[in-house]
Amino acid sequence: MSQTHNSAVGIFGTHLDAESAVKELQKAGYDMKKLSVVAKDFQTEENVIGYYNTGDRVATWGKFGLFWGWIWGLLFGSAFFIIPGLGPVMVGGPLVNWLIGALEAAAIVGTLSALGGALSSIGIPEDSIIRYETALKANKYLLIVHGSPDEVGTAKDILIQNRAEEAHVHHAPVSQH
Repeated sequence: MSQTHNSAVGIFGTHLDAESAVKELQKAGYDMKKLSVVAKDFQTEENVIGYYNTGDRVATWGKFGLFWGWIWGLLFGSAFFIIPGLGPVMVGGPLVNWLIGALEAAAIVGTLSALGGALSSIGIPEDSIIRYETALKANKYLLIVHGSPDEVGTAKDILIQNRAEEAHVHHAPVSQH
């Protein structure tokens, strides 16, 4: 028997727009454990000097430290990866587990990075993955909402209303093991 992964993905130009969308999703009653945020780590001129996760406490320093501290406090799981082709990337939410799964299963095939493998595993098509990785390279933010078809449809509308440069819904069958 199979289930379906459903996700709405929004691309945001600034951390303030991404933060606004997260706050609106929270107000609308979305389970914060079903949100993932992905962003490229920032250039050295912004003086990021560290990141760590100890249970529910996260510390990060630099220009966007308050944003990351607030986001990590809401989301379930966080990680910092150095992904070839993308560079340093911060990931929060359920996507962390899929990314680790892609790395452990060597699910990186063809032109996909580890992040691409994780996105592919939740049913995001390769052309969209390339668009999302290109957005990350341009220092944009990805906000991914996981949920039922109705939840992700409504989430897409919230993402657009909160200045997402673009937002898409993806559905994919997932086999049960």
